[in-house]
Amino acid sequence: MTRGQLHLNAFLMNTGHHEASWRLPESDPYASVDLAHYVRLAQIAERGTFDSLFLADGPQLWSSVGQRPAGALEPITLLTALATATEHIGLIATASTSYNEPYNLARKFASLDHISGGRAGWNIVTTAGADAARNFGLDAEPAHAERYARAAEFLDVALKLWDSWEDDTVVADKAAGVWGDDAKIHPPRHQGRYFSVEGALNVPRSPQGYPLLVQAGSSEDGKRFAARYAEAVFTAQQTIEDARAFYADLKARTVAAGRDAGHLKVLPGIVPVLGSTEAEARAHERVLEDHIVPTHGVRHLERLLRLDPGTLDLDGPLPADLPPESAIEGAKSRYTLVVELARRDRLTVRQLIGRLGGGRGHLTFAGTPEQVADTIELWFTSGAADGFNIMPAVLPSGLEAFVDHVVPLLRARGLLRTEYGARTTLRGRYGLPRPANQHVLSPALV
Repeated sequence: MTRGQLHLNAFLMNTGHHEASWRLPESDPYASVDLAHYVRLAQIAERGTFDSLFLADGPQLWSSVGQRPAGALEPITLLTALATATEHIGLIATASTSYNEPYNLARKFASLDHISGGRAGWNIVTTAGADAARNFGLDAEPAHAERYARAAEFLDVALKLWDSWEDDTVVADKAAGVWGDDAKIHPPRHQGRYFSVEGALNVPRSPQGYPLLVQAGSSEDGKRFAARYAEAVFTAQQTIEDARAFYADLKARTVAAGRDAGHLKVLPGIVPVLGSTEAEARAHERVLEDHIVPTHGVRHLERLLRLDPGTLDLDGPLPADLPPESAIEGAKSRYTLVVELARRDRLTVRQLIGRLGGGRGHLTFAGTPEQVADTIELWFTSGAADGFNIMPAVLPSGLEAFVDHVVPLLRARGLLRTEYGARTTLRGRYGLPRPANQHVLSPALV
């Protein structure tokens, strides 16, 4: 089966996605706030002709500072710096619709798109968790459906703001003394349930029109939102069967929403642990697992599963009477994935912590470059993925190994570009049209 070329996104997380990566001799435990570290990672990914790189974020302190590096630079600020250190790679930042306002956030992404020459992307999240809520004066997190309703209106307002300038608003007529055409400014004048936004954005329409719109939730609400808005979806699937089912479902929902299924790209996460032989890769994986501190994993798992502290037995299975997903208000899809993984593979809590330590539920694969390339090719060609969210267990070494040893195999198989080519924007790299301004017409690939 021929499906063109796959899309690769580098999901960058301080010293790596494995929770124990910071403990390895090669790792810099201060890397999370080191610009030079992220510049190096961005340039490695660009050498591998990745479509994009991605920074996760949340408006709260992640986990315990005792467990792993927990500090994180604000992603749009960091990506603005990376825009000046790279030429081609897309720059995707997570930003919450729950704890931002449309005007300010639309302005920031338009600014990043201008500064980067059309390489900005927005990972749209609704932010679960009481910790984040309490940072913004709330006693508890808003209900799941409420967060998605707010997100839909937030995005509708953002689209109006990005379209509030037509592309040719600026005329720069020095002789006539006319800088811009006021007739081409379209204030949103939005009055809705969650937002009231009157005026036009104070940034001209950016090179892409809108940033690439990314979404990462796999709950029912998340899938409905993705079908309506998303152009790329980051997802976590443990098996190819589950990935195919998710892929087919989301593509069908996209068509039902009146969109082209090809305008939504599905990118499951994969945590590759590479070795020159399978035995060497397994040995690398064991070293990481041996560095996990189980008490940290137990505490995190109890919070995810909404259990009282001290409930879990390290060498026993998960409790049989866990609540259903419908009773969970935050991180619904990740809750279900973790519970199903533990039940399906009959894991003890200790074993489950080891499996989650590398990718928090994303597919972890230890093997040779050929085996990793085979897995990526199989998922891509059999309707399970349009590409992958590459999540190295250890950084920078894991990303370097992938670029040096897996990327050449994918290129040799005709699955990955050898150079960036003529399309210069992130949308163009994903094969997506530049959206027409709602006040005019005619989208075109850029």
